[in-house]
Amino acid sequence: MKKPIAIQGIKGSFHHEVVQNYFNGEAEVVECMTFDSVIDTLLEEQTDEIVMALENSIAGSIIPNYALIDNHNLSIVGECYLDIQHSLMALSNQSIEDILEVHSHPMALLQCKVFFREYPHIKLVEAKDTADVAKQISEQNLKGIAAIASKNAAQLYGLNVLAESIQTIKHNETRFVIVRRENNHTDNAHINKASLKFELDHKRGSLAALLNVLSDCKLNLTKIQSLPKIDTPWKYAFFVDVTFADYKDYEKAKSIIGLMAENFKILGEYKNARQ
Repeated sequence: MKKPIAIQGIKGSFHHEVVQNYFNGEAEVVECMTFDSVIDTLLEEQTDEIVMALENSIAGSIIPNYALIDNHNLSIVGECYLDIQHSLMALSNQSIEDILEVHSHPMALLQCKVFFREYPHIKLVEAKDTADVAKQISEQNLKGIAAIASKNAAQLYGLNVLAESIQTIKHNETRFVIVRRENNHTDNAHINKASLKFELDHKRGSLAALLNVLSDCKLNLTKIQSLPKIDTPWKYAFFVDVTFADYKDYEKAKSIIGLMAENFKILGEYKNARQ
């Protein structure tokens, strides 16, 4: 029997929408309020797969999630890009003028900040999850309070949508990854993207030399993110995503990077969702 998929948030959240899209709407979910709890379900073998947001086209990388995957030696096995459309929702028979507070996840509030300049009477309040706010408004019959969440959450919890697509930048995407305890793929023919982590000597040109290797091996660098090494001030680990047309080119690059870099690690090898 297939185990459920763990997500940060509850049903109606964007993580839940990713599960429905990636697993064709057939998977059950384990609802967690924090990413640490999501990781715990995997480590304790309550689940075999989890969904985690890694970066947003507006707000950038979710750096702690990179660290969670790395520190627990987990493996990225897939990815999904989701168009994030934020809606403002509340109980029925209310207008925006009736709303005194809007509660949502800090990322959602940030992405919709400009919209609320027209409504200075509204107080913005941070919450743990977008869909959970919608659920609380519905279950507790909270008047004067609205949520920023997906239209799916409004439908699921019976709320009225006061405004659609309220995010500042209308084309707003989040990249989510599918994570397992280990990557047990056996067919390299469909693998054309990888997530890597490495550390380098703190000397001039070391990063440039490694990036030249990626270019020489015909790899396309699609993401680079530095993360401070907590135990070594002012030194950094680098997380990169690369795509490639030929797996042999990637294998060649791996062998060279392994010689050049310190603490080289493969965080995941999977199929590029941007093809």
